Amino acid sequence: MHNAANFDATRELAQFVAALSYERIPQPVIAKTKDLMVDWLGSALAGKGARPVVAFERFTTAMGPRAGNAEVIPSGATTSALFAALINGAAAHVAEQDDVHNGSVFHPAAVVFPAVLAVAQSERASGRDVLVAAIAGYEVGIRIGEFLGRSHYKIFHTTGTAGTVAAAAAVSRVLGLDADQTQHAMGSAGTQAAGLWEFLRDAADSKQLHTAKAAADGLLAAYLARDGVTGARRILEGKQGMAAGMSTDADASKLVDRLGTRWATAETSFKWHASCRHTHPAADALQSLMSREHLRADDIARVTARVHQGAIDVLGAVTNPTSVHQAKFSMGTVLGLIAVHGSAGLDEFETRALDDSRVRSFRNRVSMVLDDEVDTEYPARWIGKVEVETTDGRLLAARVDVPKGDPDNSLTRDELAAKAIKLASFGGAATAEETRAAIDRVWSLEAQDPVGMLLQRHG
Repeated sequence: MHNAANFDATRELAQFVAALSYERIPQPVIAKTKDLMVDWLGSALAGKGARPVVAFERFTTAMGPRAGNAEVIPSGATTSALFAALINGAAAHVAEQDDVHNGSVFHPAAVVFPAVLAVAQSERASGRDVLVAAIAGYEVGIRIGEFLGRSHYKIFHTTGTAGTVAAAAAVSRVLGLDADQTQHAMGSAGTQAAGLWEFLRDAADSKQLHTAKAAADGLLAAYLARDGVTGARRILEGKQGMAAGMSTDADASKLVDRLGTRWATAETSFKWHASCRHTHPAADALQSLMSREHLRADDIARVTARVHQGAIDVLGAVTNPTSVHQAKFSMGTVLGLIAVHGSAGLDEFETRALDDSRVRSFRNRVSMVLDDEVDTEYPARWIGKVEVETTDGRLLAARVDVPKGDPDNSLTRDELAAKAIKLASFGGAATAEETRAAIDRVWSLEAQDPVGMLLQRHG
C-alpha cells in the first residue's frame, strides 16, 4: 500500500534543492562527488562507437545544431545542452561500469552528470555550481528510488524513472531556480518518467534510451519551469502521481529521510566488474572461493549463486545471451568469465562472453536460488553467497558481505583513474594522456569558473 503522508514531500525536496549551497555540503561529500564524476567520465568515453550512441549522434546531426556550447564526451564534438545530455546519457550506460546506489538500485551518474555538465557549459556556470547541482540530483534521485521501493524496480528501470526527476532537480540548481520553479520542474519531469525492463528479454538497446531520455527530459523540464511552465506539485506522492501508478510499497517518508544531514551521495558504490551490479556480489564470492581453494574452472562441476529477488527478476530473464550487453545480465556468463579468465572486464566481455566455449560451458553449470538472508538485507546490503560442487565431489561455500566498490570497500583514486583511462581507451575515445588531464580537471573542479570542456583532444 502507498503510504500517504500528511506532509508535502515533493515541496521539501524542491526547497532543499533551491537552498543547497557549496558551503553547506561537507568536504568529504564534495570529494566523493568529484570521484563519482571521474568514474562517470570513463563510462561516457567507453560508449564511443556503440550502436545506440552512434544512433543518438546521427539523430543529433539531423535534429540539433551542428555546434554549440556543450561537449559531446565520446566524440569531442559540441552541440546544444539538450543533445549533449542525450548523447552523454546514452554513452555512460553502455559499458555497465557506471556507479550505483545500493538502497535505491539507481545509477545516478548516467543521468545526473550528462544534464549538469551540458547545462553548466552552456550557461557558463562554475565548477562549484556543477558539484552542488550534481549532489542535488544524487540526493533527490536516490531518495525517489528508495521511496518507490522494490515493487517499482520489478517492472520499472529506476534509473529511467527516478533519474528523470533527479536530472530535473540537478538542472534546476544549475539554473538557480527557486523552490516553486524547482517543484514545477520536478512535476514536469515526473510526468515524463519512464523505463521498462522488458528490453532485457530481447537484448534491445532501451537501457541507453532510458538514461539518454532521463537526462534530456529532466533538462527540458527545468528549462520549461524557468519559463513559467507549471508541473504537478505532488508528482511523487500525490493520489495520481508516480507512486500511485508505479509502486505498491512506496513510503513517502523516505523522500525526506534526514535531508541535509544524511548525504546519500557518499553512499554510492563504484562498479568493479563490467556487468549488471546484481552479478557483482556472487562474482566477488566466487573469486574469493577459487582463490582460497586454489580451484580452476575445470575443477568446478556446479555453482549455485544465492541471491535476492531483484537479481532473479532482472537476471532471470537472460538464459541464453545473444549480445555482449545482454551477456552482462547473465549470471552464468559473468561467473564463467570470472572462473575461466579471472576477470569480467570490458575486454573479457567483448572477446569472450559469447564465443568462448569454456565460458559457455561454465554458464550452463550456474544456477540462482533465492536466499532469505540475502533477500532480507537487500537493497541496503548486497551480500554475495555462492555454493560450489567440485568435480571430485566436495561441497564448498563462500560469502562476501561488502562487494568491491561499496563505500566500505571502495576504489582508491588511483584505481578510479586507472579504470577511467582503461574505459577511455576501450573505444578509442581518448588517449591515456588526454584522459588523465581531464581527470585532473575534475579533481580541481571547484577552482574552475566557468567550467570549460573536460577533454582537450590532440588527435
